[in-house]
Amino acid sequence: MPNNKKLVSQLSNFDIRLLKIFRSVVECGGFSAAEVELNISRSAISISMSDLEARLGLHLCQRGRAGFSLTDEGTQVYQASLQLMASLENFRTQVNSIHAELTGELNIGITDNLVTLEHMSISKALKALKTKGPEIVINIRMIPPNEIERYVLDGALHVGVVPNLRPLQGLEYSSLYEEQYMLYCNYQHPLFNIADEDLTPKQICEYEAVAPSYAQTAQTRSYYQNLNTTATATDREGVAFLILTGCFIGYLPTHYAKRWVVSGEMRALYLDDFNFNTDYQTVLRKGSKPNQVVETFLQEIKLPSQ
Repeated sequence: MPNNKKLVSQLSNFDIRLLKIFRSVVECGGFSAAEVELNISRSAISISMSDLEARLGLHLCQRGRAGFSLTDEGTQVYQASLQLMASLENFRTQVNSIHAELTGELNIGITDNLVTLEHMSISKALKALKTKGPEIVINIRMIPPNEIERYVLDGALHVGVVPNLRPLQGLEYSSLYEEQYMLYCNYQHPLFNIADEDLTPKQICEYEAVAPSYAQTAQTRSYYQNLNTTATATDREGVAFLILTGCFIGYLPTHYAKRWVVSGEMRALYLDDFNFNTDYQTVLRKGSKPNQVVETFLQEIKLPSQ
């Protein structure tokens, strides 16, 4: 019986280009969304996908009226392409490290809404990195913590900044800084005009609250257990939207809520039993090869703020 499998013996620059297009299509969720990302037409993307399938001898995805979805083979090729791109970048970084000047890429994933944190050192570290290596290309992805960890494991990201949730095998975590959370309400909410000394836990638990639908530590989840949770949000901005309706109370980081507190649109409900801190960490893949760009960034991010 003839063997119909098409084995890949060599990868050309053209193949790598096709794989990069394929990766963008997958991460954008389809051809239409990838047009903007890649700055090429949908028809050109379609031709590239067909060329890649022909060169690999595999059917990678379903596309049509039902939408875009990966086949099992497509999922495996996508995962393999992440490892390939990470290996290529590691090779380039290691070769560039021979030169006196830092060059290469830093691919970093960050949880959203950290830029307003007063003692946040990410911007300082990125500035120092660009000063030491003006040719360094920095790529930031603002995505949920679980996706950051997955992409660091896959090698698509060099480093991530995530809250301390549940450590995953294969990753190394290093404490970075803490973020304070407080319970907030809008100026239209009945609790807004009650003095701090008159607030009681029973009062707070009588009102509707919003809780995050993203992953939390067991300790953090405990603060929501006694609240009258009737709404959820996928991120902090969603929580803020619902608090600003005046219909809900909810937790926000103090640095993120500060703008609305200063404008008089929100107030914190100062009860010690309803406040908590979250530890943020850098995350790396265990056993990853030394990368001068990443190591320099990590050194800078740990330095005290000036």
